[in-house]
Amino acid sequence: DRVRRTVNMGLPFYRLGAIDLLFSWWKGMVTTKHRRLSVDRAKKEAMVTELHETFDANNLLVLTHQAGLSVVEVSELRQQMREAGASFKVTKNRLAKIALKGTKFEGLADQFTGPTAVAVSEDPVAAAKVVVDYSKKNDKLTVLCGALGEDTLDAAQIQALAILPDDVLCPRLPGRRVRAVLHELTQALDVVR
Repeated sequence: DRVRRTVNMGLPFYRLGAIDLLFSWWKGMVTTKHRRLSVDRAKKEAMVTELHETFDANNLLVLTHQAGLSVVEVSELRQQMREAGASFKVTKNRLAKIALKGTKFEGLADQFTGPTAVAVSEDPVAAAKVVVDYSKKNDKLTVLCGALGEDTLDAAQIQALAILPDDVLCPRLPGRRVRAVLHELTQALDVVR
């Protein structure tokens, strides 16, 4: 019956296999795309949950642009971050914005544009020190802004934070004292420049 229909359509009999093969390939692609979509969604939800937990667990977040960093360079930076007790993650902006909701860093959501990565640490100085030092050596990494607790910091304040010795700030310091120290440092840096 299939042969008769194929011949009636004007197609040669030997092309029947090719058409069936093409149709089965197309059908397989359609079902594979739908399967991939559900897997990607589950992975994305897991990534958002992981980022949200990371943001909740840390006191300092430094937002960077990392245009053109190679895998070796990112691995080197991550190694330095681990040694300092911090972590560095390349993020998808849309997922990071979702993960920021309900955290102390929610005010930074508008800054997630372009090729971003975040450096986070429980220590209020560690991530800033490593990122600023690495950005001085490598022009491909740029510090944009950050947050210490609920306080938003610009790039100059992050650089001032990186200059501080580890024992000047501790997680128990009240937010006003942190802001005052950072304000004094940025003013001193502006005078020096």
